[in-house]
Amino acid sequence: MSGPTVASDDGTASSEVSSSRIGSSRLASARLGSWVGLGVIVAWGCLRWRSELVPVAYADDSSVHQQMVRFVVGRFEAGHAPMTSWFPYLGLGSPQFLHYQGLPAMVTGALGLGVGGDTAFRLTLYLLLALWPLSVYWSARLFGLGRGASVLSAAAAPLLMSAVGVGYEPKAYVWIGFGVWAQLWASWTLPLAWAFTWRAMSSRRAVLPAVVFVALTVALHFETGYLALIPIVIFPFLTPSELRARLWRAGAVASGALLGSAWVTVPLLAQGRWAATNEILRHTPLENGYGAKQVMSWLVTGQLFDAHRFPVVTVLAGVGLVVCVRSWRTNAAGRALVALVVMSLVLSFGRTTFGSLTVLLPGSKDIFMRRFMMGVQLGGLYLAGVGGVAVMRLVVAGVRRWRPLVATWAAAPSRRIALVAGAGVVGVAVLAPAWTQIDAFGATNTQWITAQHAAGASQGRDVDGLIGYVRSHGGGRVYAGMPSNWGSGFKVGAVPVFKYLESRDVDEVGYTLRTASLMTDPEYFFDEQNPGDYGLFAIHYLILPVGHRSPVPARLVMTAGPYRLLVLANSGYVRVVDTVGSLSADKNNVGTMSVPYLRSDLPAAGRYLAVAYGGDPPAPLTAPVVSALTGAPGTVRSEHDDLADGRVTVTVMARRPAAVVLSASFDPGWSALVDGHRARVVMLAPALPAVSVGPGVHTITFSYEGFGLYPALFAVLVVTLVALVWWGPFDGWTRLRRRLAYRAA
Repeated sequence: MSGPTVASDDGTASSEVSSSRIGSSRLASARLGSWVGLGVIVAWGCLRWRSELVPVAYADDSSVHQQMVRFVVGRFEAGHAPMTSWFPYLGLGSPQFLHYQGLPAMVTGALGLGVGGDTAFRLTLYLLLALWPLSVYWSARLFGLGRGASVLSAAAAPLLMSAVGVGYEPKAYVWIGFGVWAQLWASWTLPLAWAFTWRAMSSRRAVLPAVVFVALTVALHFETGYLALIPIVIFPFLTPSELRARLWRAGAVASGALLGSAWVTVPLLAQGRWAATNEILRHTPLENGYGAKQVMSWLVTGQLFDAHRFPVVTVLAGVGLVVCVRSWRTNAAGRALVALVVMSLVLSFGRTTFGSLTVLLPGSKDIFMRRFMMGVQLGGLYLAGVGGVAVMRLVVAGVRRWRPLVATWAAAPSRRIALVAGAGVVGVAVLAPAWTQIDAFGATNTQWITAQHAAGASQGRDVDGLIGYVRSHGGGRVYAGMPSNWGSGFKVGAVPVFKYLESRDVDEVGYTLRTASLMTDPEYFFDEQNPGDYGLFAIHYLILPVGHRSPVPARLVMTAGPYRLLVLANSGYVRVVDTVGSLSADKNNVGTMSVPYLRSDLPAAGRYLAVAYGGDPPAPLTAPVVSALTGAPGTVRSEHDDLADGRVTVTVMARRPAAVVLSASFDPGWSALVDGHRARVVMLAPALPAVSVGPGVHTITFSYEGFGLYPALFAVLVVTLVALVWWGPFDGWTRLRRRLAYRAA
């Protein structure tokens, strides 16, 4: 038995051993460098954004998301599913978890069962924001980018800053930003959806994770879901020589993702006609996109990646783009990255550029097209990593050519770790314009949070006292102004009172355009000078600044600091009314079509209009001859309200044929029992559920039942995942064929 070979006459064996050791040393150094780099990036994010863990009321969309989490905790504790529950707090209520992406709130709500809903929300916001570079790094490696390019992509990820502020950047999520928390969840799954979809084009084993991450992205955030689905169509054509096989795998990914996300998309599409469009933003760039000219101007001038600073990320991404284009024929992953950026750019141009052509995108009328710029940012991060490595290679090549002694000195294995550390220092210096800007932005965010926390302990306590009175007495909603009037300047710290009320789960009118309920647009046109609108919207309380005159007659009951609580004479969520006419409306114009009615004297007189909704005929009128009406049509004798559980029970006395109307947003999930018998629920203006009754005393129960096909859709999800496991990683068909062939033999 011979010993190991340590030398030969020509030195070949020793040379191979030496080369192997050098290769192993380089690999170990690269691994160490990447993990150290990632550790530094994540540690910086954890330190910079730790103020997001401070308990405060929010002044942005986070207020809605946090409320959804608390609602989920309550539903879970009561043994109910949030998807089939009535969300009562905004827009006169809505099936929020059907119309809006509710998976982030449901996952966080499950965590909230142990730590509380508010704590769970803050914790997920903090961790998802601080740790996001890990998802970027993982996906970059899946695309086949080297460790260096992947670390650079991850390093640039938390440093984005755009002119718009709602992309993949800290401003989109933190307290002084926009609070698009659901998008933050999908920012983790979209990179992996892209990367696994790309790998699935050449490997059947990647089909299952591709389906999982694409379906998750769709369920977490609808606009991001588009960015996850469209590459499935594009990627097969980037390698024409393998088109047929790639189309088959793309079909498997698309089918699996659509079936896996059907529990979200099917109810959304089936109930789409009852989800209002945002009439106020419909013709603005916020919904339609800013157009090709503006977006390209921002891209070229660095405002998509590096707003208000030296465009370091933009420059690196530009270098990466040049590298990928130059190696187009040989670099398949580079083609994919370029395609992703171009795809996202084109989508972000939106209706401003493409007009009616955008109807080719399913559900495009309900999409905020400007959000697609986040796809440009994500693709740009990968290109920035590629570009950074290309620049470093150019520097190394220059050193080898012009300073060969330095290159020889640096090539020694003993100096490998020092060189990796030096490269990290250079990377920090190169990105200095970006991270110093973000660090200063984060410091400002911390200052605002600290100030708001202090305001909550003083001014917040005053408002909480008023809220306690409202909770103990009930009888209707609270109005504390609106974003379009004095309410925007009436605050607890920096948070408007109508947003602070939401942080305390107070049923209110005034925090407008937050949901897709049919009453969200009419609420925007609420006329605080019209006494009849208060009864229509079931407003029983006013919270006003001291010294601010009440817009309608009301009785002062409490004063706390600079805040006053007043009570209106009307009470309750249910009214007995006459229907004296009709109006036509649909999801696109229910708000504007209701304006003349809301400005009229009819609501105050208890005279409502039936609605011919979406081309359907209106309900028969209870009082077709208005001149014959004398006195009120009836009264509410008793009322038990539990809108948080989707249920209201009243006893009414009707003096003549009348309608009993519930001040909640109409939805086909509402049902009603009149004296124990099922009754037809109709829509009254602007978009309220009601039933018709004859003269006499009646007991009526309104109940929200929700969409009923969720069990079947969850079964589809389970079957889809099992089938993909069988077909993909398990390769069940091949195993089965081999067994059958073996038995036949």
